[in-house]
Amino acid sequence: MRVIVHTGKGGVGKTSISAATALRCAEMGLKTIVISTDTAHSLGDALDVEVGPEPTLIAENLWAQELDTRYSMQKYWGKIQDYLGNFFNREGIAKVNAAEVTIIPGLEEGAQLLWISEYFQAGEYDVLIVDAAPTAETIRLLSLPDVTRWWVERLMRIARGLDSVIRPVQKLLQRSKRTDVGIDIGDNAWDQVQLLFDTLDGVRDLLTNPEHASIRLVVNPERMVIRETQRTYTYLNLYDYATDAILVNRLLPEQVQDPFFSTWKQRQAQNLEFVREAFGDLPLLKAPLFGEEVGGLHILRRLADELYGELNPADRLFDGVVHKLEQLDGGSKWLLRVPIGFAQKEQLELFRSRDEISLSVGPYRRNIVLPDALHELEITSAKFEDKFLNIRFEA
Repeated sequence: MRVIVHTGKGGVGKTSISAATALRCAEMGLKTIVISTDTAHSLGDALDVEVGPEPTLIAENLWAQELDTRYSMQKYWGKIQDYLGNFFNREGIAKVNAAEVTIIPGLEEGAQLLWISEYFQAGEYDVLIVDAAPTAETIRLLSLPDVTRWWVERLMRIARGLDSVIRPVQKLLQRSKRTDVGIDIGDNAWDQVQLLFDTLDGVRDLLTNPEHASIRLVVNPERMVIRETQRTYTYLNLYDYATDAILVNRLLPEQVQDPFFSTWKQRQAQNLEFVREAFGDLPLLKAPLFGEEVGGLHILRRLADELYGELNPADRLFDGVVHKLEQLDGGSKWLLRVPIGFAQKEQLELFRSRDEISLSVGPYRRNIVLPDALHELEITSAKFEDKFLNIRFEA
């Protein structure tokens, strides 16, 4: 199964593009499901049908699903949450507070990742399209296995420590025929937690495998949107997620000749060039601003035509490396690797601001936004090695 994740700044048209991509895949004969992980669901509006928390058949080969956070949380975390809540409730914490304590940061959204694993393991679909939340939420979601493990291991350590005290007392009470101890310890709760993390790790392995999954970044031709998308792209590289295309949405079409839009069109052309500078050799797929609201299968079909032409959206669109950020020495040093092919050293110019690097090779320029961890570090070396420029950052 191919998994394609669309993400980008809120309001750029991710949902419409996800729906159009899914429709194109389905009409090419691929059994396709499109799911929305954004809490502000609009997938049903884009498809112009009612969509619920379980898969809904939309057309031949096409299903859609708007993931419900509470439904997903109960499905995948409910039993473990009850188990932990019982411990905290036993210690005198009110049940409502115990429920709040056992909601691990990010896990409500993370439960949605487990649907991806479920569909991949079942093998029922050829293509899974993910209409992801805005970029910041998506980054948190994709880093969830690392962040959440820390919380859960500590909560379970507390619970298991209590278990070692409560279990002997429970046995004594049972021997004295007092069985109303009010708590079910649950022998396999820890196994369930381990299984949960094994599954989350499996989702991460799936999404970081470019043979199975691609991240596609949706932008509008606006400088603010492009800048945020650059940051997202850098963080995706940091977590080893493979981006294989940039989708530029809502370009003013050529036939718009009204003088009122002339400055806007000129600025869009400049920003489109900025996209090329920012993302190097990544394929650019473009879609115009339509003269009507994008909703319903007929206009989604037009959107897919504009974006993909004769391309199969399920194909891997790019298998190269645009840049790669590697952590060295436990995070005190970093290495940024930028492919520059057969460029000569004398052709290269490198400029650094606090949060950005600008590389010029002859007439071509690349802008790379740096993550927060590098803002206070200095460039200590920049060397050509095997067609890469390796830039080293240290305190």
